[in-house]
Amino acid sequence: MSGRILIVDDDPNIRDVIGFAVEKAGYTPFFAQDGLNALQVAQADMPDLVVLDIGLPEMDGLEVCRELRKSSEVPILFLTARDDEIDRIIGLEMGGDDYVTKPFSPRELVARIKVILKRSQPSAPRSPRETAHGDLVLDTDRHRCLFGGQEIALTASEFTLLTALLERPENVLSRQALVDAVYGYNTHVSDRTIDSHIRNIRGKLAKAGCTDSIVTVHGVGLRMGSCRTG
Repeated sequence: MSGRILIVDDDPNIRDVIGFAVEKAGYTPFFAQDGLNALQVAQADMPDLVVLDIGLPEMDGLEVCRELRKSSEVPILFLTARDDEIDRIIGLEMGGDDYVTKPFSPRELVARIKVILKRSQPSAPRSPRETAHGDLVLDTDRHRCLFGGQEIALTASEFTLLTALLERPENVLSRQALVDAVYGYNTHVSDRTIDSHIRNIRGKLAKAGCTDSIVTVHGVGLRMGSCRTG
């Protein structure tokens, strides 16, 4: 599986470990040692995924993510300290796709990268496959989301999660079912991670005029709302 991975960390040892792991997995690594350098490299070299340490000096990873999201939906995998749950949640709410806590297993890191890249890659060209509910339309082959004809930019994780809900819009899906849909089976992801993605999707759809997008059924899970304009 090919792919260009930008690795952003101020620790050269961590950069080397991740670089070796992703190269062994068949990816092409390149590197940045701080936030400003990361933005410059990302703009010049167009990575397929960014592994981004939150705890960077001066411009931290959250600020780098904020700047990247102004012009790009490139998948972002955060590296975080084990006790920085607030930063992890903020990172996901800002448009991150996933996170791995330090100290991390290089094998787990590569597995997360594979999952993210797999769901962000476009399918082979064929007739467009669209799923619609109310005024919401997902074109899964072109990775496009439209509400009332207006295109809405979603990250790979947000798109996969919304697709899972839209495939069975009347059904209530548990958070674990959504975790499985987005991250694969046998992957430990907290409910707060899914909640962050849901909050992002609701916010983006609300800006487009969809005020009833995803409904929480307390104690059970989530389902689609009416998704109508007006």
